[in-house]
Amino acid sequence: MPKQSSQQKKTVERVMHEYKHGELQRAQGGKVKNPKQAIAIALHEAGASKNESGSKNRETLRKTKSKERRGATGQARAEGKRKARSSARGSSTTTRAELYEQAKRRDIPGGSRMSKAELARALKR
Repeated sequence: MPKQSSQQKKTVERVMHEYKHGELQRAQGGKVKNPKQAIAIALHEAGASKNESGSKNRETLRKTKSKERRGATGQARAEGKRKARSSARGSSTTTRAELYEQAKRRDIPGGSRMSKAELARALKR
């Protein structure tokens, strides 16, 4: 078996971390519970699957790395590390959790039921 690159190793580690913490999702929905299935997903995302061609593996690894840079992985979602995107309404790097903490410190009522936008408006007042 060929040696894995450092990118592939990091991807396998991330996927297995997601599995260990219950964040790894199945394609049909729901969580992955079988460790063998988690290993198969990790190797597929890392582009190290023995069941696919070299070009398909390279393409899969490229897509996975793009997903990791965007912060669209289960681990990033669980840790709240999603990168902010700039939009027509403006970009915000503050997460909802950070806004909620600020609202708690300022004793703003109903903060737990507010969306990120509502929290931002309430904090501006």
